[in-house]
Amino acid sequence: MAKIKDLSKEITKQLALYSKEIEEEMQTAKNDLSKEAVSLLREKSPKKHGEYAQGWTRKKVGNDYVIYNKKYQLTHLLENGHAKKGGGRVPARPHIRPVEEQIIDEYLDRTAKAIKQ
Repeated sequence: MAKIKDLSKEITKQLALYSKEIEEEMQTAKNDLSKEAVSLLREKSPKKHGEYAQGWTRKKVGNDYVIYNKKYQLTHLLENGHAKKGGGRVPARPHIRPVEEQIIDEYLDRTAKAIKQ
């Protein structure tokens, strides 16, 4: 039991423990969800030859994860459509935005659960 004069130190200590637990849970969520995002992108990407779909990967940068495609030149063209050389347009094939929205929603849910614990 803490004495009144040590109450502020005890509160500070407990808050530090709480924030560390939340930070650890968020790191776990980032790791899990980045793996899930790569898997979903591979599944939902257009598969003419398969190289683009299999090109999705992730890397850790600091405390965050970056998800990218090794065939990065195609991501914008496939997601948004593009003009053809002889005229006309190739229709958009949205596959990144739906995955992004799903992963963001899941991250927000896991954040809320971690804070409520």
